[in-house]
Amino acid sequence: MENEKVISLLNDLITKNYDAENGYKEAAEKTEHSSLKSYFESQAKNRYDFGHEIKALIAKYGGEPIKGTSIAGDLHRTWLAIRNAFTDGDNAIYDECIRGEEAFSNEYGEMLIDHELPEDVKSLVRKQKESADKALLSLRAMEGFAK
Repeated sequence: MENEKVISLLNDLITKNYDAENGYKEAAEKTEHSSLKSYFESQAKNRYDFGHEIKALIAKYGGEPIKGTSIAGDLHRTWLAIRNAFTDGDNAIYDECIRGEEAFSNEYGEMLIDHELPEDVKSLVRKQKESADKALLSLRAMEGFAK
């Protein structure tokens, strides 16, 4: 796979991470339940860290990381739905975070299936997907807190 294509795919991932990080930060600010707040804050930090890992690979392939969140895209719209849910309380915030995390995991899974990635990129994508999948399981286990 040529470097420009790798850089483009990585920039797509970094944008999704910016979106998720911002969504989790906002969820943490809006939730009233301390366990959910702590979880959301840790996931925002996790996505921040993901972004730095991706930036390192973008630099390795000779590219410049995109700065800021996406304007369009399914994941961005999913995280925007979190903002709209805030008026409905922790339950709605929780439900939107589940939807966002599922979309995030699916995007990573599709990248692993649909593209012939260099091994270092594939390894990072796989590692971050596994982390997101574990986060989704943890989030689902907290359902009682939000309901």
